[in-house]
Amino acid sequence: MYKIANLKNALAFGLLFSCISGIGQGVITSPRVPSPAASVSQTVGISTITVNYSRPSVRGREIWGQLVPYGWNVQGFGAGNEAPWRAGANENTVLNLSHPATIQGHQVPAGSYGLFFTISKDNSGEVILSKDSKAWGSFWYDPKLDEMREKITVRDGPQTEMLTYNFDNITRTGAELVLSWEKKEFPVKIEFSVDDIVMANAAEELKNTVGFSWQGYASAAAYALQNKVNLDQATKWADQAVQQNKSFATLNIKADLLNLSGNTSEGEKVMKDAIAMATEVELNNYGYQLLGQQQPDKAIDIFILNTKRHPESPNVWDSLGEAYAIKGDKKNAIVNFKKALSMNPPANVKANSEKYMKQLGAM
Repeated sequence: MYKIANLKNALAFGLLFSCISGIGQGVITSPRVPSPAASVSQTVGISTITVNYSRPSVRGREIWGQLVPYGWNVQGFGAGNEAPWRAGANENTVLNLSHPATIQGHQVPAGSYGLFFTISKDNSGEVILSKDSKAWGSFWYDPKLDEMREKITVRDGPQTEMLTYNFDNITRTGAELVLSWEKKEFPVKIEFSVDDIVMANAAEELKNTVGFSWQGYASAAAYALQNKVNLDQATKWADQAVQQNKSFATLNIKADLLNLSGNTSEGEKVMKDAIAMATEVELNNYGYQLLGQQQPDKAIDIFILNTKRHPESPNVWDSLGEAYAIKGDKKNAIVNFKKALSMNPPANVKANSEKYMKQLGAM
């Protein structure tokens, strides 16, 4: 009786669900099992790589050569073409690029792509990007819509029960997208022309509200200076920043660009003007900038100037002592650290002076 009742209930429920489905598309959203949807993203420079996919599980099944056939395979439904593996479950696995990228050496425009793989017995394989990112799995795969098809080498990896995408070997300009499932990993190298993208984006941003402030032009020029790219354009941006706000910050960038271009005499003149209007903090930071550039003598001159302008500040004496210590002038370093400590310095300055005094054997 129990089994019959359950059977009746099951049939009734199935009939009810089929009736509800037949009414229209307004059914509730329910969990997707057994291959839940997932998304993973990685930022490289100012560009974003995103993969949207579904995650099947191994569940004790033989995956490679069985559940996922080797090579290209004729689908029993849809277009009936030979097709690669859909690199996940359910709908297409979709790769989105916010900017143009180089994938496995192939230049790919920004946009969304269906992501597919193949694997062979010898671990050779392919990564395929299709311009059709909205199809269901591989059933309607059309090779005419391929954006790229490049070789990869599948490698062995640790057991991964649920299919997973992640990013490894992340650098300033690229990352390795890796599909991991069962005991295989499918690595795909993705790279961006980061500096070109940043510079092009800066030019666009400066046409908008960012261009109404000197900080916008100064930050664009500073990026180009730091990365030694688009120096002619950077100089124009620096000039616009100076025009809007003639200050230490803007003149410092302009001077460094002039020096980098080889016009050191003009760079020194601009830097002289910058130093004349620098605040205590700006002058101190410039001294540390010179220390970072391995110019201790010039740094010491700047720190001395700061002590003359701001003799009441224990921080400037501490910084001068640090510059002497870095240069190896123990005597003058101790004199200036003692001066800083005699002025009831704030905790961070006191800690720095005492640290150096102990290193120098003066405490």
